[in-house]
Amino acid sequence: MQNRFIKNIIFLLFLNLLVKPFWILGIDREVQNLLGDATYGTFQSIFNFSYLFYILLDLGITNFNSRSVAQDNQTLSSRFGGLTSIKLLLGLLYAVVIFIIGYISGFRHGLQLKLLFWCGLNQILLSFILYLRSNIQGLLLFKHDSILSVFDRVLAIIIMSLVLWSGWFPKEQFNIIWYLQAQTVAYLCTIVFALVVVLRHVDKMDFHINFAFFRDILRQSLPFALLVLLMSVYSRIEPFLLERLLNDNGVQAGIYSRAYRLFDAGNNISNLFAVMLLPMFAATIKEHGDLTGLVKTSFNVIVAMAGIVLVMCAFYSQEIMQMMYRPEEGELDAAYLLRIGQYAKVFPILMGSFFCLSTTYVFGTLLTANGSLKQLNLVAASGVVINILLNLIVIPRFQSVGAACTSLLVQTTTAFLQFLIAKRILKFKLGGRYWLHILFFAVSIVTITLLVKQLNIHWMIGFAIAFAINCGGIFFTRLLRLKELLALVVPKGKNA
Repeated sequence: MQNRFIKNIIFLLFLNLLVKPFWILGIDREVQNLLGDATYGTFQSIFNFSYLFYILLDLGITNFNSRSVAQDNQTLSSRFGGLTSIKLLLGLLYAVVIFIIGYISGFRHGLQLKLLFWCGLNQILLSFILYLRSNIQGLLLFKHDSILSVFDRVLAIIIMSLVLWSGWFPKEQFNIIWYLQAQTVAYLCTIVFALVVVLRHVDKMDFHINFAFFRDILRQSLPFALLVLLMSVYSRIEPFLLERLLNDNGVQAGIYSRAYRLFDAGNNISNLFAVMLLPMFAATIKEHGDLTGLVKTSFNVIVAMAGIVLVMCAFYSQEIMQMMYRPEEGELDAAYLLRIGQYAKVFPILMGSFFCLSTTYVFGTLLTANGSLKQLNLVAASGVVINILLNLIVIPRFQSVGAACTSLLVQTTTAFLQFLIAKRILKFKLGGRYWLHILFFAVSIVTITLLVKQLNIHWMIGFAIAFAINCGGIFFTRLLRLKELLALVVPKGKNA
């Protein structure tokens, strides 16, 4: 099972790293340049508003379904029609809620209502894609799922590339609705693709709405939804508290948000592990398979990836922030360097939080697969309480740096508690020798990066050298074995 995990996570990461950076740095950036900050800012505001209520579209059904199908494939046929009906009802509920609250919040004009409609529709379609993918993940069809994870973005890139650069569409007529409609078309095509894959494994479908079944599914899935909500609060509440607690017109919240940007990008990649690990852990627990081996393999991959990112960002925080954020118009050099220095103080602390959060995608996902939602929700609720109480104390005095330190403390605490609970409940074994191995890897990448940083060369060259050596260190320290990875990438026989 752990061999299958490595093979499929490599494929998944390859596809996402190939496609999503181009979407963010190519398409999305060009759209913002064409529209200007005002229009694009209105879009972002309404998009974020629509995302706030995303939990109504899922209520934990996706994670519940992935786990259920992984443990018993027969549940796909027996529940697919009923769950699909529930998803449609939730989509209707979501649409009503966002338009009512949106109207109360002031989204009453033509463009605002159009943006709210298309943003809301896209959230509904995306939620349905993730639901269909949960069935595919539960069936352990990871290659299909990996392709589906980027299929919508590939289609949207093709459509938007034609709109932006083919010359067929006048740029002066380009508007934000075209951008949203391109994504709508991409989502619809992805749904058709996903349905074709899922329906091949469904023997029968009954779309009759059984409200008793609805209540039963919601009762079982609500703990998943509560977990997502609690984790979202203690992972993302700092900018809100900074803006509310400090009378600085949002300056410290802005500093935190700029430093948080790479955290968020890295978290999007790390989260892919949870998506793939959930059905694998569920199936392994069900079959009483080699859980220790799968835990070690998945944790080693996370430590290797997130550990190198953390160390590199810590040593090159100033340089990375300067590369990402240029001087503003009319800004003096001294003021610019002072601003970058503030970002650079917050950035490495947040990347420490990123490392701890990444480990929860192993042990938290393991507990989720085991159905230990009560323990996970208690840990998450503790994280929320600690986060809010500490931030009320540290933010007025230490501002964005204090908020970052609180984030690191909370993420470290919740990650450690999840590990202890998972180890106690599931009895996997990670002995002292294993942790010495992890420590040796950590010391190695810190030492290498420190030595390279002392070289009198351009920082980008030094960064590339340190990164390459550290990646090689993954195999030198035998955290992962090159022969095993090569055997997985270039298999001798037929793969499942």
